[in-house]
Amino acid sequence: MKECHRYFLPILVLFLLSSCGDLRKKAEDRLNDLQNKAASLDSLVNKEIDKVLTLDSIVNREGEKVKKLDSLLNRASSKMDSISSEKLRLLEKIIQ
Repeated sequence: MKECHRYFLPILVLFLLSSCGDLRKKAEDRLNDLQNKAASLDSLVNKEIDKVLTLDSIVNREGEKVKKLDSLLNRASSKMDSISSEKLRLLEKIIQ
């Protein structure tokens, strides 16, 4: 009986250490998987942010073009108003 107790404790210790080592290995593997997934997700997010920044740049350029066109339209409209006002004055002079 004493011999059984004498071998039981070292076997139990070896079993526990082995189990702890396996759990540690599994935990490290899971942690590595999570780190890889986080890095992949980070890369994907960075690519999408780059796309958004590119779109933002395009929107800003197109906005500047719209402002220029609006300015041209306002100038053309002012010129047309001036011309039509002058023609109306001439017409009024002819009618009087």
